[in-house]
Amino acid sequence: MPISVLLSERKYSFLCLASVLLISFAFLLLTYTSCPFFFAFSLPSDIHVSVSSPPPPSRSSSLQFPTEPELETQPADHLDLNVSLNIRWRACRLGSVTVDYIPCLDNSKAIKQLKSKKHLEHRERHCPKPPPRCLVPLPKGYKVPVQWPQSRDMIWYSNVPHPKLVEYKKEQNWVRKSDDYFVFPGGGTQFKNGVTAYIDFITETVPAIKWGEHIRVVLDVGCGVASFGGYLLDRDVVTMSFAPKDEHEAQIQFALERGIPATLSVIGSKKLTFPDDAYDLIHCARCRVHWEEDGGKPLLELNRILRPGGFFVWSATPVYRNDERDRYVWKSMVALTQSICWKVVAKRDNFDSTEIGLVIYQKPSSYSCYAHDRTKRPPLCDQKTKKEVSWYKPLRHCTSRLPVDSNGNLLGWPSPWPHRLRNKPQSLPAEADAEAIFNEDTKHWAALVSDVYFDALAINWASLRNVMDMNAGYGGFAAALNELPLWVMNVVPIDAQDTLSIIFERGLIGIYHDWCESLSTYPRTYDLLHSSFLFKNRQERCNIIDVAVEMDRILRPGGYLLLQDTMETIQKLNPVLRSLQWSTRLYEGQFLVGKKGFWRPKY
Repeated sequence: MPISVLLSERKYSFLCLASVLLISFAFLLLTYTSCPFFFAFSLPSDIHVSVSSPPPPSRSSSLQFPTEPELETQPADHLDLNVSLNIRWRACRLGSVTVDYIPCLDNSKAIKQLKSKKHLEHRERHCPKPPPRCLVPLPKGYKVPVQWPQSRDMIWYSNVPHPKLVEYKKEQNWVRKSDDYFVFPGGGTQFKNGVTAYIDFITETVPAIKWGEHIRVVLDVGCGVASFGGYLLDRDVVTMSFAPKDEHEAQIQFALERGIPATLSVIGSKKLTFPDDAYDLIHCARCRVHWEEDGGKPLLELNRILRPGGFFVWSATPVYRNDERDRYVWKSMVALTQSICWKVVAKRDNFDSTEIGLVIYQKPSSYSCYAHDRTKRPPLCDQKTKKEVSWYKPLRHCTSRLPVDSNGNLLGWPSPWPHRLRNKPQSLPAEADAEAIFNEDTKHWAALVSDVYFDALAINWASLRNVMDMNAGYGGFAAALNELPLWVMNVVPIDAQDTLSIIFERGLIGIYHDWCESLSTYPRTYDLLHSSFLFKNRQERCNIIDVAVEMDRILRPGGYLLLQDTMETIQKLNPVLRSLQWSTRLYEGQFLVGKKGFWRPKY
C-alpha cells in the first residue's frame, strides 16, 4: 500500500512502528561503534558481527595477540553476552581420522615429507600452519560419558568406536566389547592375574615402594589402555599414562574416556614435554621402546625425568627369556644402566604363580658413582640444558645433572604424600620472598575455589573428571581441588615462568605446551578447561579464534570453560564462543563461564 494512501487513511500505527524501528536501528549502530571488540583484530571476509539469542542449554607469560590500538574497556554491567561472531564454521573432513582429528599428529602432508622415520619422527608433532579452523564432528551415537568411578571399568562403545584392540589383545584381557559398552577387566600383557595382583607384586618385591606415600607421581610408558594407572588411583598415586598415536588404535583415547590421566607422546627424536627430575617411579610393561638404541638416548631421557632415588620398573621379555634377541637386549641394558649408575634393587626372572618377570632399577641420588671411570660413562649434560624448557628439544647423549637448591646443595626426596602438596617445594627460586609468594598463591586458590568457583558459578563439579589448568603457575588451582574425585592436567605455557618442576614436587602432574599450537590429545578429552589470565599478553603470535577452536576440540559436549581474565579479553573471546553455540555467563566482571553444547556444523 503506498505511503500517501496510508497517510490519507490515518494509518498512524504503521508510522509509529516505522519510527520505533528507525530509532532502534540508530541506537544499535551507535552501540556497536562504541564497542572496542570490533576493532580488536582483523577478521576474514567470511566473518561478520551480529547479535544472537542465547543458544538453548545443552546436556607468567601467556597467550599473545596481534598488536592493536589501546581502546577503552566497556564496563562489565554493559557487556552484552549475546554479541556473536557469525563465522561460517565448517566440519572437518579428513577421512578416517575426522572424528578423532589431532592437527599436530594427523598432518599427513608434513609426515609424507619427512626424510627419515628411523627415530619415530612420524609419531611426533608436525603442526599445520596456519592452524585449521574446522570443527571436529561427533562420532555417530555419541553420548554423555559414563561418570567416574564407573568409567574406570566401562565406557560407551559409541564414544570411542574402535574395536581393533578387542581382537588384537583378546588373549590378554585388555578390553572387551559388551553390548553398548567397552569393558576393562584390568588385564594386560604382563598382568596375567590382573593389574591389582601385579601392583601388589611390585610392592612385595621392593617394600621401599610405598604407593601413595613415598611414591606419588608415576609415568607409565606405552600404557596400553592405562589400567595400571587407573588402579593406582585407589592407592593415592597419580599416573601420567602415555603412548603414541599408532597402530594400537585409540589406547590413549580409551584412557581419557575412562577418566584416567593420559597424553599422547613418543620417545623419538625429541625430549618429552616434562621437566627434569619429575617422576618418583617410571613403569614399562612390554612398552616396545628399544632403550639401548641410538647410543641409549631413550633411556638417558628416562634418566632425565626420573627423580634421583626414584625407581624404574621394567617388565619385559629380555628380563626372563633366553632367546638370542632377548639375551642381546638384556646385555645391552646391563651395560647401559651401569654406565649411568642405575642400581638393580630387584630382579624376578623365574616364573612362579605370579607369572611375572621384571627388574627394578633405582637412580642414584649422589654423584659418588659418577666419579668412577668416567671414560665408560655418557658425559654429564651442559649446565644450560638444566634450564631449558623441553619443548621441541632434541634428545641428547648425556647424563642429566642432579638437581640442586639455590645454594648448590643436592635436593632430597619430597615430603611424604599428602604433606608434599602444601610444604615448601625445595625447587622454589632463590629469591627471598619466593616462599611467601608460594604460600600466598596456595591460600589465594584455596579461597577462590571455595568461595567463588564452588558456590557462585553454577558449575556441576560432581560431573567433572578430566580437568585442565591451561596456565597452571604453581599448581594452586589443582591443589585446591585435591579432595574432589577428579584429576588436573597442569599446563605450563612455554613462554611463562617455568614452574613445572614445582608442580611435580607437590605431587601433581603436568606438561609444557604452546597455546599457539594444538594439544597432543584426542577431541572430547576434558570436562573443564580452566584459564586464569592466560590471554593477558598480546603480541604477534596467536589468534584468539584459533585458540577457541582448540578449546572447542578438546572439551567434551556439556563441558565447561572457566575463565578468569580482564574485561578486554572477555569481550574478545565471548563472541567467538557464542559463534560456536556455547552458552556463556559472566560473574563479577572477571569470571566467564562457557558451556559447550552438542551443536556441530552440518557441512
